[in-house]
Amino acid sequence: MNSFFDERVPSVPCPLPNLVLMLLRLLLLICELFLIVSPSRPIEGNTMTLTCKTRPPPQTLDAKLQFLFYKDGRVLGLARDSLPEFRIPAVRKEDSGSYWCQAKITSIKVKFSHRVQIEVHRVPVGNVSLEIQPPGGHLTEGEKLVLVCLVTGGTGDIIFFWFRGARGLSLKTKTQHSLMATFEIPAVRESDSDQYYCAADNGYGPSLSELVSITVRIPVSHPVLTLRAPEAQLVVGYTVELHCEAKRGSPPILYQFYHEDVALGNSSAPFGGGVSFNLSLTAEDSGNYYCEANNGQVAQRSEVVPLNITVPMEDRNEVLTSGLIELLLGILAPTTLALLFCCWLKRKIGRRTAKDVVRSIPSPVPQESTYFNSQAPEQPHLDYENVNIVSGDEVYSLVYCVQQEQPSAAEEPLGTHPGDKDSSAIYSRLKKADLTDTDYDDVM
Repeated sequence: MNSFFDERVPSVPCPLPNLVLMLLRLLLLICELFLIVSPSRPIEGNTMTLTCKTRPPPQTLDAKLQFLFYKDGRVLGLARDSLPEFRIPAVRKEDSGSYWCQAKITSIKVKFSHRVQIEVHRVPVGNVSLEIQPPGGHLTEGEKLVLVCLVTGGTGDIIFFWFRGARGLSLKTKTQHSLMATFEIPAVRESDSDQYYCAADNGYGPSLSELVSITVRIPVSHPVLTLRAPEAQLVVGYTVELHCEAKRGSPPILYQFYHEDVALGNSSAPFGGGVSFNLSLTAEDSGNYYCEANNGQVAQRSEVVPLNITVPMEDRNEVLTSGLIELLLGILAPTTLALLFCCWLKRKIGRRTAKDVVRSIPSPVPQESTYFNSQAPEQPHLDYENVNIVSGDEVYSLVYCVQQEQPSAAEEPLGTHPGDKDSSAIYSRLKKADLTDTDYDDVM
């Protein structure tokens, strides 16, 4: 109100002439009363100060004034310590309105200031972002997921929204006088794998965050190993299918097959399910088998499955024969080599002796009798001499047989050589010389 009085001064009884004089004096002295707002453009969340000033200042007046502040006809409060100020620590958007002040003495209203329209300004939200806990976006089924929506700017109450998927399926709405709000999923499931985003609005329209991908993986269960064969009895030469499958687990799943802790091979199931491994049976394939499944969480192992293989009789004989041959070869090979070396050494020594004999062949000399004048005829005397003769590639044994008789003085003149008498030589071919019979010394 711009008028000096909002109501008439009540009549004062005659016994109070001093009070009337004082009020009249105040009316004459107070020329103007007005309201000052600081800052002139208040920002939501900041402090706003209302100051009621008089002209001339109240210090020049003899009476002590009291100040009241109003908003839209509602009393805000009395200034403390008779100071002409009223402070709002954190102004809000809802504090916008029409303000004025009043100066009075005790219960007597003196004067009102003019009205001031105050508009509290709000800072729009900005830089909205979505953070997830745990970080990374890779969770295991059953874990808690926390979606944190943040704004770096904005004043007043902010409405937060959470959405799922590109189409914007609304999950939650929350209003807070804060720059941060959270939304929790206590135990995620595999179906919760999707893209998420949030939005924030404080009256200037929603501001959206970027999309964040969430992946929920299910650890593989214990796989089951199954042996699939064409017949109930497993025989050498048959093909057996080893099938490994985990009933639960997020793909892709890597399967590994083992025989007695020795890896046989692996195969991947990119879309889940099981895989197979074909094994052509041999006698050595009997034993325990198992498989493992792993999808990046924790590897799980199947139960051990025994595999018994029947070996046919002919195969057994072959296995036994081959084993016996290997055993004999392992035992006899060193012995045979030793014997061959001894034979070679003995033959080498024997050939050298035979060559010495060949190189010094004695001439056959018949034995002469010294009993020329003996009356009784002397019995024939046989001399034998065995000489080895080499001729070309054949070896002969030459035996001289010399028969000596006692000649008479008349029949045989002196000077006749005994060698002219009956003598014979017997030749016997022993063997045909081999190329290997050539002595090493001859080569040298």
